[in-house]
Amino acid sequence: VNSLLAVSRGCLGISIMVWFTLLFVFIIVPAVLGVSLGIRRLYIVTLLKVFEWATSRMEMGAKEKNQQLYKPYSSGIIAKEPPSSWQQEIQDLRGSASCLRSEPEFEMADIFYFCRRGVESIMDDEVTKCFSAQELESWNLLTRSNYNFRHISLRLTVLWGLGVLIRYGVLLPLRVTLAVTGISLLLVLTTLVGLLPNRELKFFLSEKVHLMCYRICVRALTAIITYHNRENKPKNGGICVANHTTPIDVIILANDGCYSMVGQVHGGLMGMIQRAMVRSSPHIWFERSEVKDRHLVAKRLGDHVADKTKQPILIFPEGTCINNTSVMMFKKGSFEIGCTVYPVAIKYDPRFGDAFWNSSKFGMVNYLLRMMSSWAIVCSVWYLPPMNREEGEDAVQFANRVKAAIAAQGGLVDLIWDGGLKRAKVKDAFKEEQQKLYSKVLVGEQDQGDQSDNKLVEDENPKEDKSHQDSTEVQ
Repeated sequence: VNSLLAVSRGCLGISIMVWFTLLFVFIIVPAVLGVSLGIRRLYIVTLLKVFEWATSRMEMGAKEKNQQLYKPYSSGIIAKEPPSSWQQEIQDLRGSASCLRSEPEFEMADIFYFCRRGVESIMDDEVTKCFSAQELESWNLLTRSNYNFRHISLRLTVLWGLGVLIRYGVLLPLRVTLAVTGISLLLVLTTLVGLLPNRELKFFLSEKVHLMCYRICVRALTAIITYHNRENKPKNGGICVANHTTPIDVIILANDGCYSMVGQVHGGLMGMIQRAMVRSSPHIWFERSEVKDRHLVAKRLGDHVADKTKQPILIFPEGTCINNTSVMMFKKGSFEIGCTVYPVAIKYDPRFGDAFWNSSKFGMVNYLLRMMSSWAIVCSVWYLPPMNREEGEDAVQFANRVKAAIAAQGGLVDLIWDGGLKRAKVKDAFKEEQQKLYSKVLVGEQDQGDQSDNKLVEDENPKEDKSHQDSTEVQ
């Protein structure tokens, strides 16, 4: 028994040594040097072929069993016809008889107008769609995508079981090891670099350390990232803004360049990382009591971008994670600074794993476990040309222009909604606006002049009017 225990210990020691040697040679060293051996891309090509075979087997099995394959609904936004006027729609419901009446008055048929608009809003709720997982057109061998496909045939069941063993028995331990390595190196090396007295040397080494650690963390997710238009990469003294899908957006962007982060001070492991990072690089962390002080936040951001030696600030103006099908309203704070803005569009490929973080459903640890047990993270990043506020343009208009450019480049739907509706209720002012419009219809205060004035305002800002109307409908 003692001899068997000794042999098992020796085999275990050799296995651990071989494991870390392969890890160091094939992953950590290329990450430090900033090179790729092509293993991840070969892995992605192999996965695509497996998915194609699984899809064909799934279709054949469904035909044999006379089953109807699950066809997911489109996660995009349904195109709507241009809205007609209140008077026109209500008049259509009331019928032609009411046209003969000289004085406007309430009719029971008006209720059906609001009922119909309410049902339409429930059936096509643009806000809720942005906070649910994106549906797939074909199965990617993950039960989190669909719970029935693995039972269609024995071959698919075996393939799915083999995938579970690979993801949880091989990929997950490998990725956890890489993540621990990257975070540990970030903590230790940034602390050591922060002790250097020479400012220029400290910033130089800090940039190298951050890039190395983020590259290791990217490999911990088996992330394949394609960067486009690198000539437009953010430069010092500017602000980089991007659409927000997941917390790993930071790692995706920082893998290709260093940024100064902005955020609230945390405790625990996150707090340790923040304190270590700020020792070697000028990041901006706010206390909980300072976050709501808009003037203080704007001042610190302005002071940072005024120093051209400091790295560009990375900000996600949506303020919450969206499911990568749309871009929601940008908060105007980062567009009031008066500096150059560098837009960046990020688009994830959901076939290999859903990168969207639904914070109301999954905690951070659970989410990271799902990411590390997925097949891979595949995404494209587009650096857009830098943008500045135009003459006569306010912060809101500038934010909308930047948002529209990001949505167009990433193939995302440009929405006017505030991401805060994920947890907050629609403002009462939006409902009161609809009530005022209907009251004018009843009392007949909308004479011809008023109608022309409203038409002018509607033409100048149609999205804002539609925002008020749709907000009431969702409520």
